[in-house]
Amino acid sequence: MSFSLQYGMDGLWYGSFSLLSDKGVIQGVSTRFGGVSQPPFGKLNLAMHNGDAVTAVVENRRRFCRALGTDPAKLCTCDQVHGTGVVRVTNTQAGAGSMDYASAIQETDALITDVKNLPLLLFFADCTPILFFDPEHKAIGLAHGGWKGTIGLIAQKTVLAMQREFGTRPEDCLVGIGPAIGPCCYEVDTAVSDRFAAAFSENQAEIIVADGQGKPKLNLWAANRCQLEAIGVWREHIDVASVCTQCNSNVFFSYRADRGHTGRIGAMICLK
Repeated sequence: MSFSLQYGMDGLWYGSFSLLSDKGVIQGVSTRFGGVSQPPFGKLNLAMHNGDAVTAVVENRRRFCRALGTDPAKLCTCDQVHGTGVVRVTNTQAGAGSMDYASAIQETDALITDVKNLPLLLFFADCTPILFFDPEHKAIGLAHGGWKGTIGLIAQKTVLAMQREFGTRPEDCLVGIGPAIGPCCYEVDTAVSDRFAAAFSENQAEIIVADGQGKPKLNLWAANRCQLEAIGVWREHIDVASVCTQCNSNVFFSYRADRGHTGRIGAMICLK
């Protein structure tokens, strides 16, 4: 399994998971490259909530969709609030949030669907993109895993929502955990690390929380993988990019590296 960068067009690069390639889905995680946004959002900022010009973001989304082969008019996004809300998307919600922020699905951090040719798109700058595909029932999901969503088990809740809505069995689910701030860089206060230590088993907490130089460090990749394994997702069905956005802030947007003034990468998944 691997996560690697692919060249799209017009200078646009995006990452994809080998685990999900040629499996009946279109999937990709954008980089900074190939867009029209001006600093501090340059260049391929895909989010509208951070102050960038809407016209620039719409063009960036159009370019990202063209590179992946999806329809920008059908893009479905949500108003990410660092929660654990999961919404099933139907044909009636195609295009929600595609051209403006106000029409995005409200107070939601994960989307699921079984509708073909309806791309799901969420936004990140250090938080964890999590892509889901059920090849048996032809259903997909996409989740936003910051520390609050991760400790609230959003990855686990997304799979369980797919199980309720589509009959997804966790053991059939294929998952890509995308670029995010890594355990090398993610320093947190002890109040946060203590919550993670309490939320996971002792063995899990040992790999999720580590001692840093002055502050503890979190491994969000491991925390999301552990919660998925706990409900029956096979480890060999989880592809972890293991790419730190802060270490690689020249390629991916990083809220911490850019001190809060930056764009957002996008993670997209769509049923063919």
